Amino acid sequence: MAWIYLLIAGLLEVGWAISLKYAQGFTRFGSSVTTIALMIMSFTFLSRALRTLPVGTAYTIWTGIGTVGTIILGAVLFQEPLEVRRLTCIGLIITGVIGLRLVSPH
Repeated sequence: MAWIYLLIAGLLEVGWAISLKYAQGFTRFGSSVTTIALMIMSFTFLSRALRTLPVGTAYTIWTGIGTVGTIILGAVLFQEPLEVRRLTCIGLIITGVIGLRLVSPH
């Protein structure tokens, strides 16, 4: 169950990172409230995953999911560039996340 909690936490991290962009420095009320709510939910699921997973592994995977998801959504929603160098780095992050999952207990 911890891995499912971690996946949910990572997806929620993507959500709050994107909503933070829409909050425009916390000047837009609705987006600001959404950002804070998603942050709290993300940290809650991360803390549940940390009950059984090693902190280094869980934190790295959580940020990896957030990073890759945010880069992809940034490209889709905000037309941020997805050039070969960025895609290569995304591939390295995904490889690291999969590697950590394969060598981690639980």
